[in-house]
Amino acid sequence: MSEGVIEVSPTSTTGRHEDWLVNQLPAGMVADDFFVRLVRIFQTQAQTLLSHADTLPHLADPRIAPIEMVRYMARWLGTDSIDDSYGETAERAVLSMVAATLPWRGTRYALTRLLELYSGGPARITDGGGVFEEGRAPGDVAWVRLEVTSSGPLPIEDFVALVLDEVPAHVRTEIVVGGARVWPHQPVEPPTQNLPAAGRRARREDSHDTDGGE
Repeated sequence: MSEGVIEVSPTSTTGRHEDWLVNQLPAGMVADDFFVRLVRIFQTQAQTLLSHADTLPHLADPRIAPIEMVRYMARWLGTDSIDDSYGETAERAVLSMVAATLPWRGTRYALTRLLELYSGGPARITDGGGVFEEGRAPGDVAWVRLEVTSSGPLPIEDFVALVLDEVPAHVRTEIVVGGARVWPHQPVEPPTQNLPAAGRRARREDSHDTDGGE
């Protein structure tokens, strides 16, 4: 450095000169080489704090956030079932999808998008929900059947665990992969449970009448 001359330092990726602190010194202080080197020590220490501030807006972006932050956000959103052995790309993709569908979590829309992400193919969902006339609503609407052609790169056990995490806890779930039921393992209850309540009452009354006639 020439005496009494302030050098123009390279610009960092943040748009801040590397000697941002030294360049703020009066010309008389810059002439003192020892003082400049002393200030650079504090400049280096302060740079770490500024770097954190510079990257703060990007820490919540799943595409570029550190993987530790990605996993923290996944746990914060309640999605921590995916094994980190599948790699950062899968973890980032799952977090992005969960964040995008969070307002609809547990609905057909969110489940469809997540199933398509996990399986890599189309998904079909059948459930007991709907709009019914007064007195004609089924007595049991808390069930859903989820069908995909493949579990993608995931083992069946991991796929089932991920899907069950997204289904409301009170909903009875059936998962079919490639035409084979993988959840639950026990037989599914008879479909007569989904008949309208009035229909079931009629069946019971008929049964009682028959028993009485005998």
